[in-house]
Amino acid sequence: MAFKARAPGAVSDINVTPLVDVMLVLLIIFMVITPMLQKGVSVDLARVNNPHLMNAAEKEDATTLAITRDGTFYLNSDKIPLDQITGKVKDRVADKLDKTIYIKSDARAKYGDVVSVVDAVRAAGVDSLGLLTEKVQTRGAAAAAAAGT
Repeated sequence: MAFKARAPGAVSDINVTPLVDVMLVLLIIFMVITPMLQKGVSVDLARVNNPHLMNAAEKEDATTLAITRDGTFYLNSDKIPLDQITGKVKDRVADKLDKTIYIKSDARAKYGDVVSVVDAVRAAGVDSLGLLTEKVQTRGAAAAAAAGT
């Protein structure tokens, strides 16, 4: 009597291993890329009730000066001493049509440091300054935003 081998039946279980592999790779990619998306230096900006929207500060060619809490100065993402700010800003805005410089200062930075940076930028011949801030989130506005109103 001849024995005929039967093919195994169809497996109806879902194999999630490839899905998990792809999701882990995507997670790692996003974790590596996200810090690179931030332009310049990260500071805790001062909060105000009625900020003026400055969309031009998000442009790629916008010049931003950052002042950290410990008194360190950054031109875009490059660390710079205070005495070199005037020369570097002058070089950077020499061939631009929009000569606006955006200053973002940590909320706990010394007021004298901010004034020194503003003076250095003014000495470079820049008349248009933008001080970057964040909008204060009130409890009512946060609750309304969470409710979808």
